[in-house]
Amino acid sequence: MDIQSAGGSLIRPGQVLADRSAVSVVTRWTRAVSESDGVCVIHLTSGADPWEVAGELREHGFRASPNHVVVGQPLFFGGPASRPFPVRPLSYRPGRARSPVVVSLLDTGVGKHPWWTGSEWYGALGRDDADSTEGAQAGHGTFIAGLILRQAPGVTLTSCRVLNGDGVGDEAHVIRALNRLRERPPHVLNLSFGCHTFDDRPPPLLADALSAFPDTVTVACAGNTAGERPFWPAALPGVVGVGAVDAAQERRAPFSSYGPWVDACARGEWLTSTYLEGGEFGGYAAWSGTSFAAALVAGAVADAARDRPPQEAARMLLDPGEARQIRDLGALVPASL
Repeated sequence: MDIQSAGGSLIRPGQVLADRSAVSVVTRWTRAVSESDGVCVIHLTSGADPWEVAGELREHGFRASPNHVVVGQPLFFGGPASRPFPVRPLSYRPGRARSPVVVSLLDTGVGKHPWWTGSEWYGALGRDDADSTEGAQAGHGTFIAGLILRQAPGVTLTSCRVLNGDGVGDEAHVIRALNRLRERPPHVLNLSFGCHTFDDRPPPLLADALSAFPDTVTVACAGNTAGERPFWPAALPGVVGVGAVDAAQERRAPFSSYGPWVDACARGEWLTSTYLEGGEFGGYAAWSGTSFAAALVAGAVADAARDRPPQEAARMLLDPGEARQIRDLGALVPASL
């Protein structure tokens, strides 16, 4: 998988995202154009700089950006020391009646697991929605699915694989997945991945895609960079950006990103959840990261949205007059996992 780095951001070499109407402006740099699910990718000629081409398109009033690489655990930027560790089986009792809330999970996919094998929502997933079985981040989506279900028993999950087994994807694939979701928008959307941009400005096409879900609560991880540089899409207005606190839920986890753009936080250290079976793992693991803090917040919103609109549920949970505030991390969403 080709990746180019510059300015602390990662992109696909030679690719720019833009509206199709922008193609005529950059014909002298264009080798090919591909378009699917509402996303236009301009493939540049050799030597053309994606940052410069995106900048020129913006000067002409177009919404454009390099095709940024997104990561589920941004280890490229010095992420947490933790990898998944095997643990003993966890008990799970849904307990309550089925919830009307739908939570969409864009990640590495969701793998087979006893907690949901035979459920209606898992049976509806396609082969392309299954979790990756190889790579450093294989099982990432399966782990998140278990966290959400423990926070919000009875919800329906939908899954779309936008990250590979190493937890790597790109903006184009994410936007395509979001565009496909427009027909049946979920109540809550969990995005446990993100990126830095080359200019630290919001990625315009990703922002446009998310703005098409005004009634959905979008929750995204703040990243494991231990810094305050904006991490997208968590830093977008309208997205609930989630940082991580330690296992005691008292202070910021050492790896967590932070800053005024972070809206909420939850435990992100040594969480236990569902995982893939194989090798030393028997279907359960312990793992750390803001990815999993985001899942706890998404689950809490989904549970609160059983009897109220999702946006109202989120405002209630994050109300600064009610929720405990953690410096540079926003409102603490407690978890008893």
